[in-house]
Amino acid sequence: MVDYIDPLAEKWNKLLRRAELFTFIPFVKIVFVAGSMAMGGAKEDSDFDFIIGVKTGRIFTARFFCFLFFGILGWRRRRGAEGIDAKDKFCFSHFVAPEKYTFSVPYDNYSQKLFASLVPVYGASADIQKFYNANAGWMNQKRTYQKDIRHVYQNSGHVKIFLEKILDGKFGDVLEKWLKIIQIKKIENSLKTEKQHKPRIAVNDSELEFHPHTKHI
Repeated sequence: MVDYIDPLAEKWNKLLRRAELFTFIPFVKIVFVAGSMAMGGAKEDSDFDFIIGVKTGRIFTARFFCFLFFGILGWRRRRGAEGIDAKDKFCFSHFVAPEKYTFSVPYDNYSQKLFASLVPVYGASADIQKFYNANAGWMNQKRTYQKDIRHVYQNSGHVKIFLEKILDGKFGDVLEKWLKIIQIKKIENSLKTEKQHKPRIAVNDSELEFHPHTKHI
């Protein structure tokens, strides 16, 4: 494991060790660290935020397996968790398929800083560059992929390859539709009780973004 030299070295090393799990999750193509960890403002009890790129047509399946695998190990941030309960937990609040790699409006200073500081930790460099290219227009700058010692994982694990073979056909289509129905229902129910301040919500077959309360941003 890379010993990343940084004031937040302990948190980064923990994040990178746990991020290996993405190499097992079907249909996850790229993973970026976002939020306070990427921008250098994380605190001791901060969680880990991500933007996760997935295969077209399998966004709900990829989200399900992220929740399942990280949840089993106790690494996923649960709804409503704050403070010590959220510390070092993986927050899965933004999934995008390639056709929605371009960040949605509104664009503001925070969005600029967020995308300029995204740290790739998983995925092929070519797929990461596609994501950068998709956001070059509204950012008014082209970001070129450069090797980062935090980009530890580029290849898929055997479990991931096996699951994708099983779930890439008709059975996978049925599972995706079933998971979509269940997840949308849960998301809609949670939105009824969430406090909302300038919410960023997207729920469709190409993007799942769940930031109902952005005041902290």
